[in-house]
Amino acid sequence: MIYQGSCHCGRVAYEVEGDIQGALACNCSMCLRKGSLLWFVPRAQFRLRTPEDAAATYTFNKHVIKHRFCPDCGIHPYAEGTDSKGNATAAINLRCIDGLDLAAIPVREFNGRDS
Repeated sequence: MIYQGSCHCGRVAYEVEGDIQGALACNCSMCLRKGSLLWFVPRAQFRLRTPEDAAATYTFNKHVIKHRFCPDCGIHPYAEGTDSKGNATAAINLRCIDGLDLAAIPVREFNGRDS
């Protein structure tokens, strides 16, 4: 299935293909404050519908995850990084996907605070 998503104002928009089996709720200092529910997909399944430079980037701690956000409305629709095998990955904030029933998606808690 192909999903459409964006920040609140639409300056940062994307589509992502895959089957959402579940979400991850992380309690690291960044995710806890954002309240995002994450779905990880290979970066090749993620396509921006807006220019790359429409999103700003924030990194912290080990600086390995690029937290992408809209500089206008402040929403964090996705992040980019690599998985444990070095493959490019996109972390999709499911709260930014259009028309998704979040209550139907199982959520797994992840202790990012102590990682």
